[in-house]
Amino acid sequence: MSVQLVMIATLVAVFLIATVLPVHMGALAFVAAFAVGTLVLGESSDDIVGGFPGDLFVILVGVTYLFAIATNNGTITWLVHQAVRVVRGRIALVPWMMFLVTGALTAVGAVVPAAVAIIAPIGMGFALRYRINPALMGLFIINGASAGGFSPMSIFGGIVNGVVTRNNLPGNPVLLFVSSFAFNVALSVVVFFLFGGRKLLARGREPVAELAAVGGRTEGDGPAPATGGTDSTDAEPDDSAKLTLDRALTLAGLLGLTIGVLFFDLDVGFTAISVAVLLSLVSPKSAKGAVSQVAWPTVLLICGIVTFVSMMERAGTITFLGDQVAGIGVPLLAAAIICLIGAAVSAFASTTGILGALIPLAVPFLLAGEVGAVGLIIALSISSSVVDSSPFSTSGALVVANATEETREEVFGKLMRWGFSMVLLAPAVSWLVFVVL
Repeated sequence: MSVQLVMIATLVAVFLIATVLPVHMGALAFVAAFAVGTLVLGESSDDIVGGFPGDLFVILVGVTYLFAIATNNGTITWLVHQAVRVVRGRIALVPWMMFLVTGALTAVGAVVPAAVAIIAPIGMGFALRYRINPALMGLFIINGASAGGFSPMSIFGGIVNGVVTRNNLPGNPVLLFVSSFAFNVALSVVVFFLFGGRKLLARGREPVAELAAVGGRTEGDGPAPATGGTDSTDAEPDDSAKLTLDRALTLAGLLGLTIGVLFFDLDVGFTAISVAVLLSLVSPKSAKGAVSQVAWPTVLLICGIVTFVSMMERAGTITFLGDQVAGIGVPLLAAAIICLIGAAVSAFASTTGILGALIPLAVPFLLAGEVGAVGLIIALSISSSVVDSSPFSTSGALVVANATEETREEVFGKLMRWGFSMVLLAPAVSWLVFVVL
């Protein structure tokens, strides 16, 4: 019992310290695994390293490496251009295009904060240029990233589906993705009408010149607005809208990755690395510096947390916690508590870290069979991800940072109110829909 309490207290301490102090959570988790494993469990370093998630490491490195190349050669910017041109002056559709583009990026493997970091400067620039509520635009970008975040090729999806597979639980990766996407679409409909969507609809179709320009600026507009991002069209006003050979090959690679994973059951990580290496051979210029742009902080975070949680599994702590949850005696109440914990912690901490820790903690409870495993995993995943709209999470903070100085305080306040309302509403709604019903 004392060993279990030490393990639980250590995990809680890792999250608290990394939230309050500028210490990387993943690095702290590795130190905790080494200290507790050596001093408390008497494990060797080989035993501790045995819990390292090699499969997740390959996925994280592979997809972020590929997206670094796609960003370098302008493929992402080109996609945004094409998406925004589709609206043909219908301003009310611009936020939805930002939703879809961001969702598409995360669905094919981009890390959620990375996708938000890429699209937020563009979307917030559009909001300023075309008088769209910046909070509306920011929430659409965040919701879009969460919507695509649980596809079978995504980082979130890889974490959740990996836990399900390793623990021989019943899973449904496609249903997880579709459910998350639909939930975020429904949230965005609420956001649209809550933050000025009716006024955008009333404006109808407007004659907008160069709507597809990154940041929503046209020639002669003067200095770029202070959105916290850069306006790439100032440097290359024409090239950014062209489908060059490098961009066409990158799109083909992303399509190949999608087909390979969905229809031929290829490994996401190794396939992504293969595509990235092929693109590097064909266009070395696009790949220059791409390895240094891999999301190494995210890699360190996930691998550190999962390594520590694997040690908790070996020590029997996961089973102990699952038994405590199951011991509540009311399975539906226990499921609701798990979802609420996921939402509350994720609003302040990393969603990837929470998914890597909380879903394994729910495994013993799920194995009892009193609550449907697929439904609870979906509810927990949604509860832990939609609260990324909190300005204290990475995605929310990126949106606030890319708002203009005049609107930043307003955006912060609206995201804080919306994000913390999600802490209460998302677990309740997802629990009702996916667990109870």
